[in-house]
Amino acid sequence: MTASRYIVSDVMTHTAVAIGREASYKEIVELMHQWKVSAVPVLEGEGRVVGVVSEADLLPKEEFRQGEPKLPDQLEEASKADAVLAEELMSSPAVTVHPDATLAEAARIMARKRVKRLPVVNSLGMLEGVVSRSDLLKVFLRPDEEIDEEIRSAVVAELVPPVELDFSVLDGVVTLRGPLQNRSLVPLLARAIRAVEGVVDVRMELV
Repeated sequence: MTASRYIVSDVMTHTAVAIGREASYKEIVELMHQWKVSAVPVLEGEGRVVGVVSEADLLPKEEFRQGEPKLPDQLEEASKADAVLAEELMSSPAVTVHPDATLAEAARIMARKRVKRLPVVNSLGMLEGVVSRSDLLKVFLRPDEEIDEEIRSAVVAELVPPVELDFSVLDGVVTLRGPLQNRSLVPLLARAIRAVEGVVDVRMELV
């Protein structure tokens, strides 16, 4: 009983804004402003990702404009205050994700590394796109009808023995209703339905 999985390549932005090592500070700021992004991958050669410059990498120039760092943990940030090129500003190695990773995997990487965007790279480290937090949320735009259809075909239809199950989907919330003789199926059903991309919550009104 497995629901289909969306992967990063299903939601990522394929046309990614990127820079080279020699991009200047001002170029980077202008590019981020123009494309409304919070970070850009740094490429070398034919497109291999070697780092990422984010807003956090750019801010020390303003943060330490009028003084030296006062705390030891500010030294690394302060060192970027004098940087003028992407290769001096970038965080390296870049935190990346592969196009065949699940959305859950991408979300965990973002949360663990505290980043808003991830370069999507192939097995050679070549840039294929970028996935952002907002991209990961796209699955919650799935129509209720589409979610309903997937639950019927990928969850309910695979129950053995077959079970007559009454449920509805409203704004991504799935409500199960009616009799269910085998109570051991309840946690299994809930877990399988939550695995369907776009499901916001599962509610039980079973007899």
